[in-house]
Amino acid sequence: MRGERATLGKSLLDVQRELKIKATYIAAIENADPTAFETQGFIAGYVRSYARYLGLDPEWAYARFCEESNFTTSHGMSPAASAARPAAAPEPRKAGSGLGDPDALFVPRGEALISRIEPGAIGSVLVLLSLIVVIGYGGWSVFREIQKVQFAPVEQAPGVASAVDVIEPDAEVLAALEETSGLVVPGSDTLDRIYRPEALDVPVLVARDAPIATLDPAMVGALAAQAPRSEPLPRIAASALPEDTEVSAAIDAAAASVQVVAEEAPEVVLFAVRPSWVRVRAADGTVLFEKILDAGERYVIPATEEPPVLRAGNAGSVYFSVGGQTYGPAGEGPSVVKNLVLSAEELSSRFQVADLGKDVDLARFIAVAQAAEE
Repeated sequence: MRGERATLGKSLLDVQRELKIKATYIAAIENADPTAFETQGFIAGYVRSYARYLGLDPEWAYARFCEESNFTTSHGMSPAASAARPAAAPEPRKAGSGLGDPDALFVPRGEALISRIEPGAIGSVLVLLSLIVVIGYGGWSVFREIQKVQFAPVEQAPGVASAVDVIEPDAEVLAALEETSGLVVPGSDTLDRIYRPEALDVPVLVARDAPIATLDPAMVGALAAQAPRSEPLPRIAASALPEDTEVSAAIDAAAASVQVVAEEAPEVVLFAVRPSWVRVRAADGTVLFEKILDAGERYVIPATEEPPVLRAGNAGSVYFSVGGQTYGPAGEGPSVVKNLVLSAEELSSRFQVADLGKDVDLARFIAVAQAAEE
């Protein structure tokens, strides 16, 4: 039975809780000890119940118990059914009165001091003491930091105390004065320099017109393309000059023929005739524009020093407008294009002018755009 209980992983207390049989009786059954039972008439029921709990044959288990413990079944009313109780040994008689006996049964006994202490209370006290120590140490550390004195430089120069103790002149003091007679005491202005930045006596000036003065109009500018003149221009007599109207017309013609700024680059517009995903990235990797362009949506490429690049899906629906001229598509069908440079020169040289007859959606988009402009 002990082996079956160990196989089930049950302890004596588990069996007691489930079968409602004392653990001492369960141990007595396993040890084949019928003397542990107060009433031996219950032994048969206990053994059979414990055998059923372990999954054994009750009758076989009871027969083995009787065989190993030499226990015989007796009638419930017979004297043999009750266990023989040992006779109580007579207590020695103490001298004196019964009321003065401290060990008398009716005298109340006090509890021990240790029995009143609970383990949980000890842990709570230790936690409280730890908190007190930590809070106290933290407060002491803060108090020490507050009490620290820090010195910082000030604008006021240090002064000399006017009241000093009178010292009787003696030989040692006179000798010290003679040795330090050549010492020069710095003034307040000298000490004041320690705390203030040094100012420049003369400001440093840089001529701003030096680069402009060195420019040669014959070498730099709009007139640089003309042949340099080594000889000075001849003076023209006042009588040879044309009338004012002719002079102004000549000046206007000359001004119109001179170009002082570069021509503006043609505007590059990216548009889609069907929903297409596009991402425009700058030369440094910054994403300028990323979106799914719907049919008819457009995006004007910003004018930057380095042209941006394009990555687009469904490239067969993406076209470009360079200076009002339509080029494209960027790819074939639903293909993906990568690292396409969005400059006017690159687009006009790489792609042909869009054929409106091959793409109905493109023709419809161009027609709507022209109608809106009119």
